[in-house]
Amino acid sequence: MTFAFDDVDGLRIARAGTGPRLIIAVHGITASLMSWGAVARRLPGEWTLVAMDLRGRGHSAGLPGPYGLPRHAEDVLRVAEHVGADGGTVLTGHSMGAYVAVLAAARRDFARVVLVDGGLPFPPLPEGVDPDAALAAALGPALDRLRQTYPSAEAYVEFFRNHPAFAGHWSDDVEEYVRYDLTGPEGALRSRAVPEAVRADGRWLHTEQAALTTALEAVKAPMTLLRAPRGLLNQDVPMLPDDLAAPWAARLPGLRDEVVPDCNHYTIVFDDRCVATLLDRLTAP
Repeated sequence: MTFAFDDVDGLRIARAGTGPRLIIAVHGITASLMSWGAVARRLPGEWTLVAMDLRGRGHSAGLPGPYGLPRHAEDVLRVAEHVGADGGTVLTGHSMGAYVAVLAAARRDFARVVLVDGGLPFPPLPEGVDPDAALAAALGPALDRLRQTYPSAEAYVEFFRNHPAFAGHWSDDVEEYVRYDLTGPEGALRSRAVPEAVRADGRWLHTEQAALTTALEAVKAPMTLLRAPRGLLNQDVPMLPDDLAAPWAARLPGLRDEVVPDCNHYTIVFDDRCVATLLDRLTAP
């Protein structure tokens, strides 16, 4: 898989493939465009995939705030215009990127929208629970790493190798994703993700359920929701449990809900078997 990189008003974008059909892909809250590497590697010949580093992540980390998902949705729409998206373009997002995709699709028509383990509003936080604390509890090691430095690239790779989600699921695609995220001098390497961007986006996710509901109801394109049965730490509690997804599937006639067997929140975009399912839903006639 080879990405060709470009820049749109300071946003890094990457293209894979040369086909006439277009997929625009949005990554998660502490991730980067390289989370779509396994999808890009298996892309059918008639398709092109365009992924981007969101503001405050990857090689777009230097772009200023304000952050928040509406700002990311504006960036997605700017990229869509730049790459010539049309009525046949497919929009997809993983994790937080799925929520961004919903906001973008509420403002512009796409052929279809594929939400990967995200996109449905979380239940309101109990009274007195701080959104930052809720985010820290949900993300765990993914958030911890933003506060740390690493003596070498190998040490950072080892951190991810020990992550429960990747145990038994390591691949070249995962390693490329991990190494792409590093910046800083040798001996004090760190993630490219800007902690304040992550916190701001997490607060928005946990407090703006009404805005997400309005956006979901405004999307005209057919939507497919692909859910992982296991969570961020490979635990049996998924990001989007059945009791959260079922009411939305009943409420929105254009939403198709599907659980991808035997994957977690991360492997749904990295494991070949899961990626095959994702690509089938992205490129279906």
